[in-house]
Amino acid sequence: CIFCKIIAGDIPSSKVYENEHVVAFLDISQVTKGHTLVIPKTHIEKVYEFTPELSKEYFEAVPKIARAIRDEFEPIGLNILNNNGEKAGQSVFHFHMHIIPRYGKGDGFGAVWKTHAEDYTPDDLQEIASTVRKR
Repeated sequence: CIFCKIIAGDIPSSKVYENEHVVAFLDISQVTKGHTLVIPKTHIEKVYEFTPELSKEYFEAVPKIARAIRDEFEPIGLNILNNNGEKAGQSVFHFHMHIIPRYGKGDGFGAVWKTHAEDYTPDDLQEIASTVRKR
């Protein structure tokens, strides 16, 4: 795994944060200036594999890193993105989140968000919520 090699120091990276459980480094693509990847040091592929302890450590680190990016580059916003699984666009199968600072139209990143609100009644939404709660 390329990310495991980065963690081991076998592949160089531009680290912005590291602790016992998490490492964050600049994405070589730099979709926007400061585009950072946050990865757990434990090799897991998908979000479903997080233990409660690793979740705590990982998701406590993300806002720290986001604040550092905000304070240094002063973006007008940022996207936090995870592609979870091949069909969702995951290309490196070691869980990671992208922190992508936003600087305005044409900054290099875009997302398509198509609403389907008209396809669901309030009762449909309650039924969907009920099925998830049962899990």
